[in-house]
Amino acid sequence: MMKRIFTGALALMLAGAVQARKPNVIFILADDLGYGDLGCYGQTLFETPNIDALAKKGMRFTNHYSGSTVCAPSRCALLTGFHMGNAAVRGNAELKPEGQQPMPGDTYTAAHHFKKAGYKTGIFGKWGLGAAGSGSDTVQMGFDTFYGYNCQRIAHCYYPAWMWRNNEREFLWGNVSSFSKDYAPDFIHKEALQFIRDNKDEPFYCYYALVQPHADMIAPEEYMKKHRGKYLPELNYEEDYYIGQPEGHAAFVAMVNILDDYVGDVMAELEKLGIADDTLVIFTSDNGAHEEGGADPEYFDSNGVWKGFKRDLYEGGIHVPMIATWPGKIEEGVVNDHISAFWDFLPTVAELTGEALPNEVDGKSYLPTLLGEEGQAEHDYLYWEFAMKGGRKAIRQGKWKGVMYNINKNPAKATLELYDLEKDPGETTDLSEEYPEVAAELSAQIKEARKPSHLSKWNFPAAKGKK
Repeated sequence: MMKRIFTGALALMLAGAVQARKPNVIFILADDLGYGDLGCYGQTLFETPNIDALAKKGMRFTNHYSGSTVCAPSRCALLTGFHMGNAAVRGNAELKPEGQQPMPGDTYTAAHHFKKAGYKTGIFGKWGLGAAGSGSDTVQMGFDTFYGYNCQRIAHCYYPAWMWRNNEREFLWGNVSSFSKDYAPDFIHKEALQFIRDNKDEPFYCYYALVQPHADMIAPEEYMKKHRGKYLPELNYEEDYYIGQPEGHAAFVAMVNILDDYVGDVMAELEKLGIADDTLVIFTSDNGAHEEGGADPEYFDSNGVWKGFKRDLYEGGIHVPMIATWPGKIEEGVVNDHISAFWDFLPTVAELTGEALPNEVDGKSYLPTLLGEEGQAEHDYLYWEFAMKGGRKAIRQGKWKGVMYNINKNPAKATLELYDLEKDPGETTDLSEEYPEVAAELSAQIKEARKPSHLSKWNFPAAKGKK
């Protein structure tokens, strides 16, 4: 009798321990992947079976937005919960000899929050938010483990001379002395999978920041030969900043093929380890499709109906795919139109882990949407700004989208373009004259949405005679 009582009590304790386990979180971030570059979002010229399988097993978002229209600020918004009116990093800013503009040393990130909740934290791939020793490197920003590119500029090369492990360089000797033998993404991929294996028995956060399909447009021969000659006429790109590529179309598809295979490997590893049901996986892209190094988004219809590309604040620059899967928690095959953005990730993490945030942020948790529960908070508006390319700002409020361009060139004449995204998702018809009261309301909201940046290059000049 005592043995049966002990066995029953132990079973209950173990069941409670299993039930109380906090879910693992894997956040997979593609680099410059357009909304239409996935089969589940309408791509017909090539296949993405593993990412499409995520959509079948989970939730596909149709109204999700990146943090910015370029890499570094988008990642800043993702990690800190702030939109571009309040974010510490609002543009790509190179620092020599290696690295980008760091975030302030006291910045609180999603990695810090996961660690507070007892998670192991790892980042694999591209960082781009502060060089080693800057006070905003991966170690200082809450990650136990980092392997990959510290600097975005070096991440343009798929066969670099070194990778970073935390704050130490590790040379890829196959790429030294003009050789190109060691394909860096494969090394990063192996490290990400090993991190998952090493932490299978405790909750972990794996931020997998892939570098595909950002330029250079290049892929190993084993992938190139699968796609060579299939996407004609080919694009012959001549070298300028990036490496010349006579088969740009094939190279692009090969890069997306690799990305898709990596996602498949991650999901297979979760199944093999028996932790798939304990893991929330989110897949998205840091901004819209790019046009650099031989990329040809028009050929592949990479942004679908959206207008514009990377560096634009029209939908094509910021409207991105997002897929989330969590077996037993997220219903399979759901398509959701909840309006969300990168800065919602941190508050989602807070609700998921049950740990309160130490400060207010711009984001709103989308956990109720993931779990199919009531009580989903909605945004009053979403806001973006980009001080480069003449100065650009954008706002979305419900169905309305406001866009302002060339603010730096002539701030007095920079007026708001107004679009109804429900009727005109391609932003083809400016309705600012037809609905002046809506345009005026969004213009006023844009002024209130931002605080000045601590760096002058990310601010905008005021019109003469105006505050």
